[in-house]
Amino acid sequence: MPVDQSLVGRVFPPTRPYAVTAEAVGAFAAASGTPYDGGAAPATFPIVLAFDAMNAFLEAERIDLHRIVHGEQRFAYERPVVPGDVLTATLTVASLRTMGGNDIIGTTSEVSDADGTLVCSTSATLVHRGAEA
Repeated sequence: MPVDQSLVGRVFPPTRPYAVTAEAVGAFAAASGTPYDGGAAPATFPIVLAFDAMNAFLEAERIDLHRIVHGEQRFAYERPVVPGDVLTATLTVASLRTMGGNDIIGTTSEVSDADGTLVCSTSATLVHRGAEA
């Protein structure tokens, strides 16, 4: 079933607060093969929060994760993520188009600190495969 076009512009609730620890950043760096010196988190670390926001969106809209292919991910920083940060991510559906029976969903997630200050924005392209795919 195609994704509903009325989702474009819809903002989903923020994720639960996530406390960034040196251990969590170190584990992420090790898993992704990224060097980590104990300072700022690797540039791709906010995917931890963006992925939680994406999963909440998919669940809320009853979109099957097994039909999703992750197409693209970008990060735009206001400042680095560091241990001690407490972050949330708020996802917005930015665009939606259909191509070859698949829905191409563009999302943005704003990652903010405990004061509500924007730390970084992420954008992702998700391909929701059609029933025949």
